[in-house]
Amino acid sequence: MELHQLQILRELGALGSVTAVADALHVTPSAVSQQLAALQRGVRTPLTRRQGRTLTLTAAGRVLAEAGGEALDAMAAARGALDAFEQDPAGVVTVSGFHSAGQALFGALLRDLARGEASPTVQLTDEDVAQSEFPALTARYDLVLAHRMEHSEPWPSQGVRSLTLVREPLDVAVATTHPLAARSSVTPKDIAAERWVTSRIGYSPDDVLGAIAAVANIAPRVQHRINDYGAVTAAVAAGGVVGLLPRFTSRSVDDSEIVRIPLLGVSTHRLIDVLSRPETLRRRSVRLVVEGLQRVMGRLSR
Repeated sequence: MELHQLQILRELGALGSVTAVADALHVTPSAVSQQLAALQRGVRTPLTRRQGRTLTLTAAGRVLAEAGGEALDAMAAARGALDAFEQDPAGVVTVSGFHSAGQALFGALLRDLARGEASPTVQLTDEDVAQSEFPALTARYDLVLAHRMEHSEPWPSQGVRSLTLVREPLDVAVATTHPLAARSSVTPKDIAAERWVTSRIGYSPDDVLGAIAAVANIAPRVQHRINDYGAVTAAVAAGGVVGLLPRFTSRSVDDSEIVRIPLLGVSTHRLIDVLSRPETLRRRSVRLVVEGLQRVMGRLSR
């Protein structure tokens, strides 16, 4: 049995003729007859009978029509509940962010949303994974802040939606005492032979370091692998290594003992994206959080 067949049966009992049902549902009488025939094939007991030129319900048909009305009412209630859930601006929204994005955005996002008349209830967590693992997090969180290098493979389109918040360059970080500290920019050949503090493999800084090494044709000398940008900054400030820092999302670290220098000659940009399941974005509360993230990132990148 299908709901629209039960609806036709109920309307036949209420309106008294196939033509009246067709007019009420804006379909042809032939379509009504076909659906009634399909419904009849699924049950043993006759549901309708001819009374002159008019098709009427049998006693079994009236019983099924009444039960079908209850099913239609329950479905309407379920749709109404879903609509209310999707339109609720104060619903719970779970957000996962990689570490530097969380440090840069989470506090500002909460302040931004608190200024709205109807604020979603946001639950924040940090998940710092390799690029390839971000899409799978959409099964656990409503919104996932993810990063990927501009030249890398795009996010999968099947079952995942993505929105770019910002195109963020990575800058070279050196100690204030480093010979390159006074430079306005550097190239791969200027820095490829340095000792490096970089991220673990699969993360943006290590991808950029690989591009630097390829362009300069020099194997990188990696001294430390650290994903936390505060710790990277501390290692750079201590001297002996240089590093790579995102321009916008690592501003929470102390820059007093380091200098950030733009890198020319290779692609250093990473995309910070919001990933979500398509059905999740139907919820108004989720869309409000996405809009908040856009505002916060817009202010940060300016």
